[in-house]
Amino acid sequence: MKHIGFLSFGHYQAVPGSLVRTAQDALLQTVELAVAAEELGVDSASVRVHHFARQLASPFPLLAAMAARTSRIELGTGVIDMRYENPLYMAEEAAITDLISNGRLQLGLSRGSPETALRGAEAFGNVPAPGQSDADDARERTARFRLAIAGAGLANANPQFTGHNGPLSIEPQSPGLSERIWWGSGTRATAKWTGEQGMHLMSSTLLTEDTGVDFGDLQAEQIAIFRAAWAEAGHPGTPRVAVSRSILPLVTDEDRRYFGLRAQADNRDQVGHLDGGLARFGKSYIGEPDALVEQLAQDAAVQAADTVHITVPNQLGVDYNARLLDSVLRFVAPGLGWR
Repeated sequence: MKHIGFLSFGHYQAVPGSLVRTAQDALLQTVELAVAAEELGVDSASVRVHHFARQLASPFPLLAAMAARTSRIELGTGVIDMRYENPLYMAEEAAITDLISNGRLQLGLSRGSPETALRGAEAFGNVPAPGQSDADDARERTARFRLAIAGAGLANANPQFTGHNGPLSIEPQSPGLSERIWWGSGTRATAKWTGEQGMHLMSSTLLTEDTGVDFGDLQAEQIAIFRAAWAEAGHPGTPRVAVSRSILPLVTDEDRRYFGLRAQADNRDQVGHLDGGLARFGKSYIGEPDALVEQLAQDAAVQAADTVHITVPNQLGVDYNARLLDSVLRFVAPGLGWR
């Protein structure tokens, strides 16, 4: 069975046609969609994290609210930009959220993606050390966060209060959380590093490199490199791999009205310049269910991954997106052997 989840970017804006006009709308509707997805049998609910934008931002209050309203579905991020984070405060928030969820948190972390703000992390007070890149800084923050959630002592005790000066760990601790950390990788090199570090792999519909091959083939190569690096490093357990796809079955007249015209325009990969280099963007899968089954069966990365995150058009509201997820589960997943 394939693990099927949804990923919401949480866009909100008071524009015609949008049912998500405010930040409050985006937050409350994300909770309601998680509840509806769990009832449908969806396996996970994830949120994207952006700063200085009309999208979901600080994820832990939202994830805790989702946890309090659900009981089975995995909850996660895809991804948290670690350039912005205080690792120890984040470790406390993550542990609290994981405890509320009874161990259902799956945290995707990353160096982050191009964003609306220039040097946005610096506005948060986070400046890379001299000679460090922002990617180096994000990895260092990630390493410290992982130490914290694993229970490492990171501050010396005050003997006046504790009777000793040994190291203290952050509290609370949530057992098992350290084994549920993912890294958002956009290249084969970072996929290899992720496997070496013993984190799970999360890859989206954007790769920050291009070799001329189809997106799914390039991503499948990334996945193979990750799994080989994990095995060579000798990490215990089975590494997990998640890919994100826009999957929009045209089942109802409403589906065709919203997405019928896009079925022709978005049916191929796109290559463009990003951060000074070439990047490959994955296509959207839009069409009749039988056609989607045929197309997705040819996507090497989808076949190689154990988890598929379906990116949802959240501005169309909870009811529409619940029906979209239901259509994937009923009309697409069985034909691919996912259910």
